[in-house]
Amino acid sequence: MPLLSRLVSPEELRDALGDERVQVFDATVFLRRATAGGPYTVESGHESYARGHIPKAAFADIPGALSDPASPFAFTLPAAEQFAAAAGRLGIGDGTHVVAYAQDAPMWATRLWWLLRYFGHDDTSVLDGGLVAWTAAGGPVEPGESRYPPAPFTGRSRPALLARLADVRETTGNGSACLVNALSPAAFRGEGPGAYSRPGRIPGSVNVPWDGLVDPATNRFRPPAELAAALNNGGVRADQPVIAYCGGGISATVDLFALSLTGRDDARLYDGSLTEWSAHPDLPLVTG
Repeated sequence: MPLLSRLVSPEELRDALGDERVQVFDATVFLRRATAGGPYTVESGHESYARGHIPKAAFADIPGALSDPASPFAFTLPAAEQFAAAAGRLGIGDGTHVVAYAQDAPMWATRLWWLLRYFGHDDTSVLDGGLVAWTAAGGPVEPGESRYPPAPFTGRSRPALLARLADVRETTGNGSACLVNALSPAAFRGEGPGAYSRPGRIPGSVNVPWDGLVDPATNRFRPPAELAAALNNGGVRADQPVIAYCGGGISATVDLFALSLTGRDDARLYDGSLTEWSAHPDLPLVTG
């Protein structure tokens, strides 16, 4: 039985901070892009973390230690051995309950949740509303840097939670899964400045924008009934497997986390997402 629920409130986290089994991680990354479009510039959130973070919180470097350094794409899922070593250096062990948060958008916290879940660590929660909700609830912050002692991390990959390019290509041909695009409606239609090689969506996709699953004023997730309605209205069917994707496998984890809050833990992430798909000129994209 997990120590904390999958989604924790600031008040629940404040009560749990004294428990040695609880480890808190700021997973923030900033994506910068020119107004005219083009690829994102990836900027670590470490500097702003050091200016002020939740007491005891350490920093989890998603685009660095927790991604594949050999991949041509940012944020690619690392090998099990690399992830286990990086998680162990962070202090995440078999008896650890992780609480992930981000300074703004929840996608970095849900990405860390998904990574840990993929590698077999289920005792992971997301702080509802992240640092915004924490400070709004009167939670303290402290400057500097915190670290946890290294611990052995036992990684157990779960391939059933991951979709590869070949899986998605097969799905576009036979409709065997619901492809869920987590980007904005404009990006889904292929409008506006693009961040990928080609604009558009993977054929057969439905659109459930990640930011419609949270309250924009608080960054907190909507209640499960509202999440279920948003997913259903977006075209997600309860009787069909789900593959979620976005631009680089980050914001799609918000959709996956929302699905988990409604009781669905079987959905897969297309980790390469549009960054990988659009880089192959022979693979179709739909606009409009």
